Formats: sequence, structure tokens, C-alpha cells
Amino acid sequence: MSEAQKPLAGLRVVELGTLIAGPFCTRIMAEFGAEVIKVEAPDGGDPLRKWRKLYEGTSLWWYVQARNKKSVTANLKHPDGLAFVRKLIAGADILVENFRPGVLEKLGLGWEQLKADNPGLVMVRLSGFGQTGPYKDQPGFGAVGESMGGLRYITGFADRPPVRTGISIGDSIAALWGAIGALMALRHKEVNGGAGQVVDVALYEAVFAMMESLVPEFDVFGFVRERTGNIMPGITPSNTHTTRDGKHVTIGANGDAIFKRFMRAIGRPDLADDPGLADNSGRDARRDEIYGLIDAWCAQHDEAEVLVLLAAAEVPSSRVYSAVDMFADPQFLARQMFESARLPDGKAFRIPGIVPKLSGTPGSTEWLGPELGAHTVEVLQGLGYAAEKITELQVNGAV
Repeated sequence: MSEAQKPLAGLRVVELGTLIAGPFCTRIMAEFGAEVIKVEAPDGGDPLRKWRKLYEGTSLWWYVQARNKKSVTANLKHPDGLAFVRKLIAGADILVENFRPGVLEKLGLGWEQLKADNPGLVMVRLSGFGQTGPYKDQPGFGAVGESMGGLRYITGFADRPPVRTGISIGDSIAALWGAIGALMALRHKEVNGGAGQVVDVALYEAVFAMMESLVPEFDVFGFVRERTGNIMPGITPSNTHTTRDGKHVTIGANGDAIFKRFMRAIGRPDLADDPGLADNSGRDARRDEIYGLIDAWCAQHDEAEVLVLLAAAEVPSSRVYSAVDMFADPQFLARQMFESARLPDGKAFRIPGIVPKLSGTPGSTEWLGPELGAHTVEVLQGLGYAAEKITELQVNGAV
């Protein structure tokens, strides 16, 4: 598909960010056609380039997180490097940054300065605690946002300390809110004739926004939601169970009609027809009894048998997938959730497919995360820098 057919084609996005929240926000935009120019420090660039599993010195995560982006280097401590970045932002539609509040202001790249250069700019600011408030100057990573936003407190089992979810979900949720906010701001400009504006996303607030009924339940009833392991509090049955062969199966049979089918499938028609279990309130009152009998039933059957029986009864269920399961699963394959790509040395490998699926203007992978500064000269030339000036910037360490 040509870039012109992608929904965000024609947008120029500048990324002043590292690691997860800012770069994931712009990754979404790049996958759907925006020209994303990632500004990196000349001395190593984004630390994500060296995170987790490395292949010949470069993170495999980097190749995905920075796909379709252009990498330019700029020394923000050098006046010429700073001038380059300011000129770049002056011609951008969106700026995404995840510095600690106040850092860009000290560099002369605060909102008031940038708005003067580019009144239509949408500036997405991702930080631990937002641009205002008593905590704004404190450092805040995703783990802190997950803790303060309430996610960590309710994750895990009641008799154990809180646990993380296994991924940096606080950063990723904040990135999604950032992308949504940027597109809202662009919509406002295009439809209402509005000016540019700041999209202020705090990591703790991004997580807090996902906390379902936590606020009204506490305010009205004084109810504090606690850790409940794998069950869905107040909604029964929904849990993960262990099968005879030691595998784990998640079963969600909390719908009234589904529960009846489930009970018949496991040989308990008496419970299917029990009027006391006809709705969720009755089932939740007998939660321990219900989960005990489901545990006992699963323990008598292997995973494959459990899944076949529940599929036949149209009861929502699934094995708990590892990467091994995903790579062999027909649903993942049919939905093209793996793409084939090649590493710089030609080695073939797979990367995750694009989400969401747009029927008319889908996203795509045009290239993998680039080498540090791979597009610096191209972008400088596009801004009107002459060859002699580009050489000077390179020699004096500005880029």
C-alpha cells in the first residue's frame, strides 16, 4: 500500500522520547502512515536499542518499537543542534515528548516557545505525574504509575504482595491515551478551526482511568477493591483452573445462559437448573462452592479435552498462551498477527502484526527500527540545510 493511502499520511510527527511511553505512542502513528522523525542523542541514542534480547548488539524490541520511523541525531546541549530541532518542530503537526516536566522549558523548547513558532502544533506530553501538581517534578516510570494508579494494588493474590502484570503496561496505556489525545486535537483543528494545544498525559492517570468501578464503589460504599487472584470480583464464574496435565485454562461462564450450558457440559444439570444460581448475584454468593467444583472437574481432564468440551458447549474458554502457543495458533495466523522481516544480516525473523485492523486503510511495516542517525542528512536537507552546513554540524558535534 502506498503511503498516501494510509490514514495518517501527510502528518509529520517529531518524537523527543526514549524507552516506552513516547516511542510506543509514535510507533502507532508511524504504522498508519505518519512521517515520524525520532530525535536521538548522538552518543548512543534511545536506551531501548540495548534493552532485553540483543541480536548482534541491537535489541530485537528496538526493531519493532521504531519501525517506520526516521532516526536523526541532535545534541540538545549544542546551540546548533537545538536550533535544528526547533526548526524541525516548527514544521511538524505533532510533537511527542516524555521528558520530566521542565526539561524542555530549560532548553527553550517549552510550549510557549514552540507555539510561537508553530501555532497549530499538537504537543503530546507524557510524564509520570503530568505537567502540573505537587508531584510534577518527581521522576515517574511506568511501575510508579501502575502503583499510584491502582493497578498494582489489585493485581495478585490476597495473601501475597502486589505484583506487576509482566509487561510495562503503564507506559503502554499512557502511550495509547497520548495517541488518542493527539488525534482528538487534530480533529478539533480540522473541524472546529481550532489552534494547536497540549495533550497532557500522566502515567498514573492513564492507569487510573482503567480502574473500572473503583471510584464510585469506594465513594458510595467505602468499598476498597483488593487482590483476588484470577477471579473476577463480584462476577461468577470467571477464573483460571489447572487441568490434569498441569496446564492452565481460563473459563468465563458468568453469563446466565452460558452458566447453564457450562454446568450441563461438566455433568451438573442440577446446578444448571438451580434457581438460586440463575443470575450472577446468586452465583457470586456461592462462589467458593462453584469454583471448587470447576477445579475438581478440570483436575480430572487434560487441557485439550477441557477445551474441546467447552467449545462444543459454547462456553468462553482458552488455554493461557505462551509465545509457543501463539506461534502455532490458527487464529493468530489467519489474522496475520505475525509478519516476516529480515535483520540487517539477512536473517529472517517474525515481528508482531499491526493493530487495529482497518478494512480500507490498514497499517503496515515499511522498514524496521533504523540505525542511529540514519536519516539525519535527509531531514536536514529537507529543512533547507546546505551540504556545507550539514558537514559543519557533523564536525562540531551538533548532530
